[in-house]
Amino acid sequence: MFSSNRTRYQEGSFSKHRASKSKSHKKNPSFRDSPRRVERLAQQAQASSPQSNQTSPTLGSAIITISVGREQRLFAAHEDVLSHSPWFQALCNGQFFQTTSKRIDLPDEEPEVFSSILEYLYKGDYYPRMEYDKKRNSWNLEDGGGVVGANETVIHSAVGPILKDTIIYCQAEKYGLQELKKLALKKQGLQSGIQCSTILTSARYAYANTPDNDSKLRAHYLALIIRARHTFKRSGTMQNEMENGGKLFFDLFVAMVNHMDDLAAKSPR
Repeated sequence: MFSSNRTRYQEGSFSKHRASKSKSHKKNPSFRDSPRRVERLAQQAQASSPQSNQTSPTLGSAIITISVGREQRLFAAHEDVLSHSPWFQALCNGQFFQTTSKRIDLPDEEPEVFSSILEYLYKGDYYPRMEYDKKRNSWNLEDGGGVVGANETVIHSAVGPILKDTIIYCQAEKYGLQELKKLALKKQGLQSGIQCSTILTSARYAYANTPDNDSKLRAHYLALIIRARHTFKRSGTMQNEMENGGKLFFDLFVAMVNHMDDLAAKSPR
């Protein structure tokens, strides 16, 4: 969908800040084993959290099994931790959970994305975590940065690669996690080496999975394209996308006109 034989230019990338893979990265609990191991893994995930703003489950909180994706990858979580999301709280309070087997099936979700959301619910952040640089008075992603393209930052979908933070933002909207939306949006501005094709597929995903009254993620992509306009000008993928059209490109046109008006207003008469 996002490639064509008519592509005439080599794809570029846009860089701002950097992020890289953590050597100490610990994955969230995922298993295909007994309920006893489910509870043990959930307890370990909570106990190993170094964050002061982590969510601590209450004593005796029920363990929920979550099956995610087509491969039915299994996760474990405490019910009261999941209930910080209004969406999960409604499920946990429903009749379905009157049975002894507490299980949620999310066949359409990406396991890598849900793993990050679960990590956020326990620790208040997800990999790669944000770090504050006192010397530079700025935020960075842990370990000093790297280039987008690793499995941790991009989800490969049927329509092409999509930034994981973009999917997390959209899922946070679904789950009612407003602070997670803010975090995911901020992290997207700290990445580098993003291919034009990845930006465009991510932008289309953002437009398809956010309501019209939520403009923050959409505006992020519009500003990103405008700042990297010289790279996108040479992009064959951009040409194909614009020919396919859509609301994204009308908004982009309006944003660029506004940008030109701002520049004209600043110019001396």
